[in-house]
Amino acid sequence: MNIKSLGPKSVAPFFVLSGLMEMGAGVGLILAPDFAIGLIFGSSGTAPAVALARLAGVALASLGIACWLARHDGTSAASRALVSAMSTYNSMVVALVLTGSLGPLGPMLSGLALLHGAMSVWCVLLLRDPS
Repeated sequence: MNIKSLGPKSVAPFFVLSGLMEMGAGVGLILAPDFAIGLIFGSSGTAPAVALARLAGVALASLGIACWLARHDGTSAASRALVSAMSTYNSMVVALVLTGSLGPLGPMLSGLALLHGAMSVWCVLLLRDPS
């Protein structure tokens, strides 16, 4: 695959949006895990669930920071690797929601699946080989 096909102008909006979304979700899970659990799953979390939500928040904030810092770099192998990682993450979120692994499908989980599905398609479009 041609790394130059992932140009800085095409990847910058993806990295900006991903960075803001993941940092926002991460900070929300770190600072208000019980609220986030209730919003997504409809009930408050147990102590282990709150701890795992905070851990997930740290991971999401880290992804968000990586995307934000890469927003001006669309031509490196690292940028391509980050888009590939985000493709995996977004696709796996959709798979977890659709298989029921995150609980019954409600409005919030359906919305999350649609959002992550759209982001996954965007990743594929950024990574495709134009030749």
